Amino acid sequence: MNMTHYMELLAVNQPWNLLLFMAVPVVLAETVAISELWLLYHRVYTGPVRTVNRAASILGGVYFTGVFLYLMVKAVVPLTTGGGWRGPADVVAVLSYLAGIVPLGAIALIDLGLLAKDRDEHGRMGLHAAFVGVFLVVAHVAMIFGMMDPTLLMSGPMAGGHAGH
Repeated sequence: MNMTHYMELLAVNQPWNLLLFMAVPVVLAETVAISELWLLYHRVYTGPVRTVNRAASILGGVYFTGVFLYLMVKAVVPLTTGGGWRGPADVVAVLSYLAGIVPLGAIALIDLGLLAKDRDEHGRMGLHAAFVGVFLVVAHVAMIFGMMDPTLLMSGPMAGGHAGH
């Protein structure tokens, strides 16, 4: 079976790639999501839960910026210039994963005081929560398409590994 570059990245160099490209960003994003639910429910925006939330938000944004830049240089540019994509599912998986930079970057910018400065604390946390939701969507799209046979969405002789599609 063919494998998308997304799944290949996670499968090689075990367990390091899985930890660096999946576990760290997801644990940070889930820490933000869980603490955010508590903060928004209780409308308490100070204290240890907010400190953990803010630290995970900033660290997640900064960390994923590094991941994004690394994968753009080491994977996306070479695959694009060299014609190395394995099919539409491959492109969707990788680009959806990398799209995580938008919500994770925005969350970090909110907590660094560079975005949504005109909102009160509850408004910033609401926007924060919306970006967490966006991250969860793009991360799940990446996982779903990443697990597909990359030729599945193709037509022609290579589709699904055999002719007739």
